[in-house]
Amino acid sequence: MSKLNNPVQMAVIGAPHGIKGELRVKAFTADPLALGDYGPLFTKDGRSFEIIDIRPANTVVVVRFKQVKDRNAAEALTGTELFVDRSALPDDEGDDSEFYHADLVGLTVRDETGAEIGKVAAVQNFGGGDILELTLGGRKQVLIPFTQAAVPVIDIEGGFIGIDTLAAGLVEGEDDDPDGEDFDSERRPRGPRNAGGSR
Repeated sequence: MSKLNNPVQMAVIGAPHGIKGELRVKAFTADPLALGDYGPLFTKDGRSFEIIDIRPANTVVVVRFKQVKDRNAAEALTGTELFVDRSALPDDEGDDSEFYHADLVGLTVRDETGAEIGKVAAVQNFGGGDILELTLGGRKQVLIPFTQAAVPVIDIEGGFIGIDTLAAGLVEGEDDDPDGEDFDSERRPRGPRNAGGSR
């Protein structure tokens, strides 16, 4: 198979592990060890990789691929994205709380008023949970947490997500200092009213 009809990213290869060709892999599956359950994994250029061993290691899994024999071959794969065709994935139509990253990328972003303010450019995860990368106004890139509070509406069929701009950190709250300016004695400092003595 040289090209996938409907690719869904399952993982990205990290650094080599040891000298025998094993690799650290960041899996995007709910259970990282299930990465080997979907059959061969494919790169964007059509190469296939078969998992013959997989084990957990902190926030990643260590994988031995049939096609990778030594550390030199492993080093050449660092940063490689791995995909399967959507037809290889289970159909979880009953679960409204889980989404494939590929389903979210490209969706229109709407604010609380329903106004279209941008697009979902990517889904990232740096270890602290999923983060949506948005393109706003056609150019500006921003990151928001992919949480229920920040993204209360997800309508895959409708082609959009609805965000709470305050929870997403896109607007300043009443107590926030918009310009990071020096303390203004006329403004109440953060914290309880009685913090720092009485007025």
